[in-house]
Amino acid sequence: MQSTMRAVREHVSTLPGVRHYLDASYRRRFFAHTSLTHNMYRGVYPSFAEALSSVPASRASGYDNPSSAELYRERTRRVYINDYPVMLWLSKLFEDGSTSVFDLGGHIGIAYYAYQRFLRYPPGLRWLVHDVPAVTAAGAAWAETNDEHRRLGFTDRHEDASGTDILFAAGSLQYLDYTLAEFLGKLPRPPKHLLLNSVPIHVSASYFTVQNMGTACCPYRITAEREFIHGLKALGYTLKDRWENQQRSCMIPFYPDHSLDRYFGFCFSRDG
Repeated sequence: MQSTMRAVREHVSTLPGVRHYLDASYRRRFFAHTSLTHNMYRGVYPSFAEALSSVPASRASGYDNPSSAELYRERTRRVYINDYPVMLWLSKLFEDGSTSVFDLGGHIGIAYYAYQRFLRYPPGLRWLVHDVPAVTAAGAAWAETNDEHRRLGFTDRHEDASGTDILFAAGSLQYLDYTLAEFLGKLPRPPKHLLLNSVPIHVSASYFTVQNMGTACCPYRITAEREFIHGLKALGYTLKDRWENQQRSCMIPFYPDHSLDRYFGFCFSRDG
C-alpha cells in the first residue's frame, strides 16, 4: 500500500502544472535558508556557469566569504568513519617515503589537524593547503596558535602542486569550476599519488546541481564514473583502491535519476 501511494505521489509531481508549483515552492524555501543543519540541493545543470547563474545575487556563492571561512572548526578535532580509508592510505604512503601533501580545497587544514592524533607524520612533512583567499587567510590565522609543529602552509598557486608526493582532496572536487584531470594536466610534474575522498560519482552522467550549505549557495559538480576514472588514467595514473562512503548522499528533489545515495573515495598512483 505504501509503495502504491508513493508511486502515485511521484506520478502526480511530474504533471506540468503540479511540477511547476512544487518547483517554485521549493525554490523559495531553498534560497530562504541561511542556517542549515544539513545540506540542500536544487536543480540539474549542464555547466558550472549555468548552475551559478541560478543563484540569486543576494546570496553568497562559494567559500570565499568570512562566514564560510569560519566553518568546520570542530572537524579539526575529530575523525569520521569515512576518514579511515584515507588515513590508512596516508599511513602507507608516509611509510613508503612520501613527505609532501598538496591539500586541494583543504579549508583551514581540517584533515591535517584531525589526522595527526592517529598518524605518525614523517619528519620534514610539508602539508600545503590550496583554497580560496578568505579560507586561506582564516587558516593561516588559526595555524598561528594551533599548528605547534609548523608543518602546515597555505598557497593560492595551483602550480605549487607540481612535484609533490600526494595530492589530497576530501570533499572538495565538487566545488571546483575545473576538473581534477584539467588541474593535473597543467602541472609540469604531477603528484605521484592521488588520495581522494567524498567524491560524488554518478554511474553514467556528468552534471551540476546547486548546494545550499547555509552560509552560501554553491555550484556542485557530479561526475560520471567512466569520465572521472578514465580522465586520470589518461594522465598515467593507476587506480590502486576505491571505497564507498554510505554516510554521504545528494538528494535532488524532482531529479531521482540524478540523486546519489553514496559517495566514493579513490587512491591513484603513477610511475615516474
